[in-house]
Amino acid sequence: VEAVISKHRAELLAERYHFNMGLLMGEVRSQLQWADGKTVKNEVDLQVLHLLGPKTEADLEKKPKAAKARPAPAEKQKVAVVETGEVGMETQSLLEQLRGEALKFHKPGENYKTEGYVVTPNTMALLKQHLAITGGQVRTRFPPEPNGILHIGHAKAINFNFGYAKANGGVCFLRYDDTNPEKEEEKYFTAIREMVEWLGYQPYAVTHASDYFDQLYTWALELIHRGQAYVCHQKVEEIKGHNPPPSPWRDRPVEESLLLFEDMRKGKFGEGEATLRMKLVMEDGKMDPVAYRVKFVPHHRTGDKWCIYPTYDYTHCLCDSIEHITHSLCTKEFQSRRSSYFWLCNALDVYCPVQWEYGRLNLLYTVVSKRKIIRLVETGAVRDWDDPRLFTLTALRRRGFPPEAINNFCARVGVTVAQATMEPHLLEACAREVLNEQAPRAMAVLEPLKVTITNFPAPKALEVLVPNFPADESRGFHKVLFQPTVYIEETDFREEVDKGYKRLAPGQPVGLRHTGYVIAIQNVIKDASGRVIELEVTCTKSDVSEKPKAFIHWVSELLVCEVRLYEQLFLHKNPEDPSEVPGGFLSDLNPDSLRVVHNALVDSSVLSAQPFDKFQFERLGYFSVDPDSEEGKMVFNRTVTLKEDPGKA
Repeated sequence: VEAVISKHRAELLAERYHFNMGLLMGEVRSQLQWADGKTVKNEVDLQVLHLLGPKTEADLEKKPKAAKARPAPAEKQKVAVVETGEVGMETQSLLEQLRGEALKFHKPGENYKTEGYVVTPNTMALLKQHLAITGGQVRTRFPPEPNGILHIGHAKAINFNFGYAKANGGVCFLRYDDTNPEKEEEKYFTAIREMVEWLGYQPYAVTHASDYFDQLYTWALELIHRGQAYVCHQKVEEIKGHNPPPSPWRDRPVEESLLLFEDMRKGKFGEGEATLRMKLVMEDGKMDPVAYRVKFVPHHRTGDKWCIYPTYDYTHCLCDSIEHITHSLCTKEFQSRRSSYFWLCNALDVYCPVQWEYGRLNLLYTVVSKRKIIRLVETGAVRDWDDPRLFTLTALRRRGFPPEAINNFCARVGVTVAQATMEPHLLEACAREVLNEQAPRAMAVLEPLKVTITNFPAPKALEVLVPNFPADESRGFHKVLFQPTVYIEETDFREEVDKGYKRLAPGQPVGLRHTGYVIAIQNVIKDASGRVIELEVTCTKSDVSEKPKAFIHWVSELLVCEVRLYEQLFLHKNPEDPSEVPGGFLSDLNPDSLRVVHNALVDSSVLSAQPFDKFQFERLGYFSVDPDSEEGKMVFNRTVTLKEDPGKA
């Protein structure tokens, strides 16, 4: 079996479990015509598993049938060349996710071809100026509010905005929508940029809506001059809802609104006493959205210069215009603002980008809203925003999810108009695929059982070479000491053997991984309560003993560490849905979402690991070093198990 697998090693590593395993069986059986078929198959399966590791999500997918190459229509070929030029594999994968609505996107400068785009007498001249400034380059922006931590839904927005620009040779701005000074904090500005860069993207420029406050104010005066805005004194509660009464101040004279707006800027009105409103009706029937409101709150960047602040409806499209954004990509809930977006740019005769909407990305078994996460922190259900049971990006990083896995997940979800609600296990499958290639192997024992080898074959410890990546030994080895005392998992020993149990038991030896030795029970030592506390065993070289049914991991030169094992935070798929969870999301917490193993053992090869370094603990799962680690006590978070729990599907 070893000879046949060695012969096909390269093909096996390339095709993994899509390789025709029947070929291996056929070659082995041709040389061992009288061997028991079942025994041969078991040996083939065992050696393939040792070479390739457990099956990943990609291995479980059906191998696509080879399609006959059909030449693309000449027109489409031409478009592909114009839009993408020569693209590498990374950019190609970004292009693949841009299906559905993204295929309808206009080319820079051809905004007017978009359905619903409003063309004015000045449109073509403004587009000509726009192209002269951008050189026909695609420009997008990711515009988060700096009042919370980014979550998995934002990862889709980051990938789409940065990815679409990159796939088309363009640029993407990171623009903080900092128009609400009450809720903004420095830590959010810092964390947002850190997460964007962690996902592998570099902004073309980092800007703030507040960079443009002076220009926005000047344009507000111009809007009043043009008779398109007015100062209103209706209270917030009066203009809420779908059918609020029309403002009695809608037709006040321009000069009067100009004076009152200046009084707003000078702080002569209290909060809620006056707003500046725009004269338009939006798609959802909302009439005259607010452009400016009074807030006596110092701003994070402008200090006390302003006591009036622009709203999203006013700021968003004008900042896009200033930065000459070509594609303003928003989630579906902003569709009702598309008409106001076009209206405001045209009312001021400035360049008008195109707003495109796409569906949000939601995950089951979690909550992502800032208000709800704060409640989880306040009640002690989670430690903070980066608690590994959450799906904020800082939490996913702390748990050990590689950024490539998150990006791959977003690519698989794709970009469509419909909202996507996904199971967490799909994200976990993406993590397994990446970690299988990135995480070096190590051995760890969560529930240790002492094993003494009574006939240890050397006077001192033996050095064992363990491959960092068994499927590719060219990526190096690390040394592990093999000593007369080792520790194995409690669950890898049973006094009584059940059918199908293949690990250590009296009369049933096992191999110790990587050592070349097989151990057999000699004596079982118990404490006063009858609990097994130690095993005495004998060892034999594996090449002179009968092949064992299983190989188990072990630790000898050990480090005591803490291991945190995570499960989903909520019991139901939709913890915010009253029909599913009548008592509210806090009543749906999973009591077993965290189990802490305080005295786990890990081999000393991980001693120099730093926070966020990742390992595959053989037979246990993928683990990441937690920032809580300190000298003398490392802490590991389990990212995902080696195989998906069948119950999750």
